[in-house]
Amino acid sequence: MLLFVGLGNPGAKYAGNRHNIGFMALEQIAADHGFPPWKSRFNGQITEGRFGSDRAILLKPETFMNLSGQSVGEAMRYYKLEPQDVIVFHDELDLAPGKLRVKQGGGHAGHNGLRSIHQHIGAEYGRVRLGIGHPGHKDKVASYVLNDFAKAEQGWLDDMMRGISDGAPALARGDNAKFQNAVALRVNPPRNGSTGGDPSKKPKAKPEPKPAAAPEPQAPAEDTRTPLQKLADKFR
Repeated sequence: MLLFVGLGNPGAKYAGNRHNIGFMALEQIAADHGFPPWKSRFNGQITEGRFGSDRAILLKPETFMNLSGQSVGEAMRYYKLEPQDVIVFHDELDLAPGKLRVKQGGGHAGHNGLRSIHQHIGAEYGRVRLGIGHPGHKDKVASYVLNDFAKAEQGWLDDMMRGISDGAPALARGDNAKFQNAVALRVNPPRNGSTGGDPSKKPKAKPEPKPAAAPEPQAPAEDTRTPLQKLADKFR
């Protein structure tokens, strides 16, 4: 059993913020895989379901971002899980928009949600880093993450969320490569006619048209002149 945690801030005011992309990911997974309605528990919203035979709990802490670890710690202890059983979905400034990386353990890189989780359960949990890009200067970061995604970003954002949902069963099985590939196929689908690089499955080239055959020489027309006409024509 795994605990999927999406990071964000509670309330309609923050729902579309870049900082709430972790919430968005879990909401897409729950909707697409038929998880039951969310309910309040562990200072957050929780739902529980399965990906085939793999049981998973989805948790959205409602303690605000900088206290996320409190909710995660409560849920982890209740279900008797280890930090390695926890996977946190969070926004990542150091990845380009639409890019995604899976990581096990490591530092919090100044992310307030991860810092709080470190304090409550340690650093050995898994992370799904969801790229949102960087505003260009550290002084703009707070405003950037606490503002909604722009309309121009909705295309890649929707593709990323659908890809995460597609790959969630693989992530629950521990197949991180297949999970990341599912996202890549949504965000950067192969071009028309491409089959993923398998030469045996590439469309066959159309045969080149054969050149038209040269016309056969025609036999000379039969001479039907009389001997007298031939003689007369000779002296013309």
